[in-house]
Amino acid sequence: MMALFGRKRNQKTGTNLGGLVRIDTRTKNLTKRLGAGEVAVISHQDLDWVAAESLKAIEPAAVLNAEKSTSGRYPNQGPKVLIEAGIPLIDDLGSDIMSLKEGQRVEIRDNQVFCEGKLVAEGVRQTEETNAANMEAAKASLGVQIEAFTANTMEYLKKERDLILDSVGVPDLRTNFTGRQVLMVVRGYNYKEDLLMLKPYIREYRPILIGVDGGADALLENGLKPDLVVGDMDSVTDKALTCGAEIVVHAYPNGKAPGLTRVQELGVEHVVFPAAGTSEDITMLLADEKGAELIVALGTHATLVEFLDKGRAGMSSTFLTRLKVGSKLIDAKGVSKLYRPRIANWQMGLLVVAGLLAMLAALGSTTGGQTFLGLVAANMDAWWHGLRGLIG
Repeated sequence: MMALFGRKRNQKTGTNLGGLVRIDTRTKNLTKRLGAGEVAVISHQDLDWVAAESLKAIEPAAVLNAEKSTSGRYPNQGPKVLIEAGIPLIDDLGSDIMSLKEGQRVEIRDNQVFCEGKLVAEGVRQTEETNAANMEAAKASLGVQIEAFTANTMEYLKKERDLILDSVGVPDLRTNFTGRQVLMVVRGYNYKEDLLMLKPYIREYRPILIGVDGGADALLENGLKPDLVVGDMDSVTDKALTCGAEIVVHAYPNGKAPGLTRVQELGVEHVVFPAAGTSEDITMLLADEKGAELIVALGTHATLVEFLDKGRAGMSSTFLTRLKVGSKLIDAKGVSKLYRPRIANWQMGLLVVAGLLAMLAALGSTTGGQTFLGLVAANMDAWWHGLRGLIG
């Protein structure tokens, strides 16, 4: 908590700060090595909400971005997440910032980054005011992005028509989906909070649990074993891959996948599913094709901004997949905000009464407590007789 206050003070006053550098061109890989109080160096244009939340959870001293955290293409929410958390964000630092070595110590002075006393790069320090201006400018570009999305959707449909419409290429699985409900967990917006809220549903209906990449680890963290793990396997832990779940490696159309070699080295039985869509999309297609009665999607992308966060290449596949699965799909994303348990007044009163009874029972079981209760009873009796005499 003190560290958080310290970051907010540094961000507002411009006080110098710094720390050891952790550097990676892929933000989700960096978060595996980044520690609290260290400086994250990334190259992430249009920093998305999920990546920013991952950084925020680690509480770095600062985030240094070689790219523009908001390019103006669309109103992305990543910078806002870091700014509201009090984590300094300096972006548009250029390629020079990526020349730093892992483990070097840097000093940040306002919008400048120094290493061993030498200026490495100079960028733009983001604030609530600069981010608000960036968001307004980005909103004007949405029309262009929607046009590009429409064109990309038609192109994707031509390439993947057989998969989307006829499920051609869907692999055989040992898990039986017929007539069962499916809960697919994606490492997306508010997925951790929503998963906690769905535990009663999981206990009652016992759906097939599918972790999409890092979503498998979210299930394990909540004491739930996934039945399937689906994804390109570049952001899932070895623990999830070896937990006994059926493994479906989502590969590019050419059969290659970022994490396929690791799965092979672990000696885990798996099937490969080559497809041009995203991992969450092929999970929906798998469940639908294999006869699932209902698909409950948690953490998935559903809004325009979320589609854009994935990039245009991922937008069209998600859009078309959702059209395909249709009425089977239920979005559970945001359920933690929709419903929060509340304690009624009668429940609170009952709790107080139960507490008093428990305290009296405890007192009555000891000699000192019995003496105390006897004195209380004698005083109450005297008070009652006094009151009756006064009334008479």
